[in-house]
Amino acid sequence: MRRITIFWLSLCLALCTVAVTQPVSAGAAKESCGWRTLAPVAGGPRQEHGVVALSGKIYVIAGVNPTNTGGVEVYDPAKNSWSEAAQLPLPMNHPNVAAVRGKIYVLGGLVGAGPWTAIGNVFEYDPRRDVWEEIARMPAGTERGSAAIGVRGTKIYLAGGLRSLTPGPGGFQDTVAMFSSYDVVRGTWETLPDLPEARDHVGGAVVGGTFYALGGRANGVENVKDTVFAYSLSAGTWSTRSPLPTPRGGVAAAVVGQTIYVMGGEGNPEPGSQGVYEDNEAFDTARDRWHVLASMPTPRHGTGAATVGSTIYVPGGAPQTRLAPTDIHEAFKPC
Repeated sequence: MRRITIFWLSLCLALCTVAVTQPVSAGAAKESCGWRTLAPVAGGPRQEHGVVALSGKIYVIAGVNPTNTGGVEVYDPAKNSWSEAAQLPLPMNHPNVAAVRGKIYVLGGLVGAGPWTAIGNVFEYDPRRDVWEEIARMPAGTERGSAAIGVRGTKIYLAGGLRSLTPGPGGFQDTVAMFSSYDVVRGTWETLPDLPEARDHVGGAVVGGTFYALGGRANGVENVKDTVFAYSLSAGTWSTRSPLPTPRGGVAAAVVGQTIYVMGGEGNPEPGSQGVYEDNEAFDTARDRWHVLASMPTPRHGTGAATVGSTIYVPGGAPQTRLAPTDIHEAFKPC
């Protein structure tokens, strides 16, 4: 029995290391595991945007294309097609985006033409009415973009982020360690214990009763990190977990079951890499272990990821360091 189990595990891992990059036809139903290339973002290239799943669809919100935008694109996996939703009232980049109880929330981000500076505006989107409404602002002094985001119950958690970013080589970046939550039902904010170290462009997720902040960077593209911080939502304390195998910032992160997938990123020093990573690494939160999986067909940073069913969608981003928006859209289904 042990030999049979090992055989099937090995077969699955082998399949997951094969990147399938052929375009998918509309209505494709039972896709195999691995990577697929999907219909490109219909609104054009997008980078430093928010990506979130709601009611079986993927939303791409705000970002740079090549200037700040309030555009909202909606991807339907069943049809492999895009549509438009109501625009975000305030164009921005690096928005903090989450979906809770049938609605989408944008909690701050960065605005301006350079330097980009943080704002504390909070918007709620109702998909039934296709309407954005501005609600309770972030408390003064906590405004930021590019935070790690996670959701549990009615609360959205934000860890780290940026108060300011000057685009271009050597540009000033003000990275923070602050940690807070917003209750969408009560409309209240809570200040929580800071991250052990400041982070921005960092992956975030909640699995079980733990909030995770994975990788990221601090005060610059090249200052990337492998640290995984874990916050117990019941005990109210931070600890560390096994580090990310490939240190990087500007990552996309998504959850399937108890596993967090961290994809792409920026800060790659290898010649010919264009400064970005193709890495796709999975963190088993139950066993505190990492697994290296099939690389992204198109290495990117400055994007996000969201899960529908057991498939992770990664729309847009940049295939080279700093600003270079693309409309590429790919999906990964774990074995």
